[in-house]
Amino acid sequence: MKSHSDIVVEKKSDSPDEDKCVHDSKLLIPTLKDFFLKHPLINPKTFLGNAAFDSSLLYSELLTGSTFGEDKHFSKAYIPLNSCTVIKNLDCKINENSIPCCPKDDSLPMKPEGSSKRKNGLTRYKFVCPKIKYVYDKTTRKTHRECMCDSPCTTSSCGRMTYIYPEKEHRACPGVLRGTEEWNNTYKIRTTDERDISHIKDTSVWQDVRRKTNPLRMLI
Repeated sequence: MKSHSDIVVEKKSDSPDEDKCVHDSKLLIPTLKDFFLKHPLINPKTFLGNAAFDSSLLYSELLTGSTFGEDKHFSKAYIPLNSCTVIKNLDCKINENSIPCCPKDDSLPMKPEGSSKRKNGLTRYKFVCPKIKYVYDKTTRKTHRECMCDSPCTTSSCGRMTYIYPEKEHRACPGVLRGTEEWNNTYKIRTTDERDISHIKDTSVWQDVRRKTNPLRMLI
C-alpha cells in the first residue's frame, strides 16, 4: 500500500466478505506489476482467480495491453462470474457460465458451435438455437441446421445464431468458455492451490516444513 499511493481505501461496510473482495480486486494489478518488475523472466499466460476479480476493468488489464510491461499479459483468465453483476451489450441474456440463452427462455442455453478467426485475425465464438437439429441431406450429402422450435424468435429456418467477440467483451469470454471441460479441468488447479496455501499457513505445519528444510532444525 505504501508503494501505491493511488490506491484509495474506501470506508468499510457491514460485510467483511464484501470488503475483502473489493480490497483484493484493487490490489491485484499493483501486486502483479510489482511481481513482474522483480521477476522479468516469468511470463505466465493463464490467470486463475475467484469471483472477487470479476470486473470488466480487471479483464481488460489482464488480457490486453502492456499493463505489466512489453508482451506481458495473460491469454486466458479463469474467473467465475459474480452473481451480483451482469454482462451488458449482448444480443441474448447469458447464464452463469456466460453462455447466451434463448431470448424467449433463459433456462435454455444456446449450443456452442465452435470458434473461427476473421480476416483481421481476431476470434469469435458462435452459438446457435438450442432447439435445432442437424439434418443430413442425402441429395447434397451435406448436413444443415433445422429449427424445431414451436415459436421461433427468427424467420430463419436455421434458427437464431449469435456471436461473442472476446476483444469487445472480455468478461463474457476471457479467452476460454466457462462451463466447458477445459474450464472445469483447469479451474480445479486453483482450488488445489488454495488448500495447499491454507495448509502451509497453519503454524504447526510451517514449523514442521522449516525443520525438514533446515538440517540444523532437525536437532530442535
